Amino acid sequence: MKNNGIAAVLGYKKHKSYGCGRSQIVPPNYLNREFVVNTPDTSWVTDITYIRTWQGWLYLAVILDLYSRKVIGWSMKPTLAKDIVLDALLMVVWRRRPNEPVIIHSDQGSQYSSGDWQRFCQKHNLVPSMSRRGNCWDNAVAESFFSSLKKEKIKKRIYKTREMARADVFDYIEMFYNRIRRHSHLDGMSPEAFEAASK
Repeated sequence: MKNNGIAAVLGYKKHKSYGCGRSQIVPPNYLNREFVVNTPDTSWVTDITYIRTWQGWLYLAVILDLYSRKVIGWSMKPTLAKDIVLDALLMVVWRRRPNEPVIIHSDQGSQYSSGDWQRFCQKHNLVPSMSRRGNCWDNAVAESFFSSLKKEKIKKRIYKTREMARADVFDYIEMFYNRIRRHSHLDGMSPEAFEAASK
């Protein structure tokens, strides 16, 4: 390059404060892959996935109870703003009204490390737990739910509108997955039947 007068194109100079910011505060991994629990509302897991539509992405946040694998809260929005996870968590607290502390396990996404998420958890006696960075196995139950949704309902479809996608996902969660879909983990019962039988 030197002999031919060629110079490499350099990018922007790093800002002098690059890499000097405060490190992100990450809660410990309290769940630690303990995916089998003996009572409801002991440990919940949450995650976000995306669904293709011709209007753009539709994002889906879900919260599952590890006891029954039931989807106890969900939210769908066109953006990944933190409201998507807060709305799902609000649905869960309203539905379940736990009396004891509950572990709520997530990945290290910005929505779950926001101040609003931390304050909401603290106010409602929830204990945030986070996966190690880049380790999907730490949240395998939520990942498994998304896999089932995409294999059994979405099937690589691109929905015409977000509203059509939203209706299909609602139908899968509330009418099929929670009420009818059998789980080998639950001795062949659906999440709602398993919870009803244990009362």
